[in-house]
Amino acid sequence: MQFQVPQFIEVEDKIFGPLTFRQFIYIGGGVGLSYILYRVLPLLLALPLVMGVLGLAAALAFMQFNGRPFILAVENAFYFILHPRLYLWNNERKPIARQLKTAAPGSKGPDVYIPKLSESKLHELAWSLDIKERIAEGSADNEDRARYDAMRPIMTARDALPRQ
Repeated sequence: MQFQVPQFIEVEDKIFGPLTFRQFIYIGGGVGLSYILYRVLPLLLALPLVMGVLGLAAALAFMQFNGRPFILAVENAFYFILHPRLYLWNNERKPIARQLKTAAPGSKGPDVYIPKLSESKLHELAWSLDIKERIAEGSADNEDRARYDAMRPIMTARDALPRQ
């Protein structure tokens, strides 16, 4: 059997003339609240409030913010204001207590990780970026600089210039 697949399911049906049900509720609520404010408060006090309520109702009914309904922007603003936020970023390097190992007479020293071409390229790239960052901030020691220089196979144009 063949069935007809619904099209344009994201478009709301127009129920009250050119308005959808949601738009009708926003406009009706805004007009109703404006009428109550007009009847209860003095005219000089009610007029700015009525204009604000009608403007908010019109924005809720018709305005879109980044292609999404305005009510979602209002909801996200309330969540942003009401929920606590704590953003922390600590860029300080804490000194690591290094233990000096005495090397055996026939060995080169403590085992040092130097990435090889056969291992993961991502791991090698992360390692070299970490060393570059430490060199740039000045917290790298001479051993790290020597290992980085020994591992760097490609020279930049600045490195190719003769040093004076």
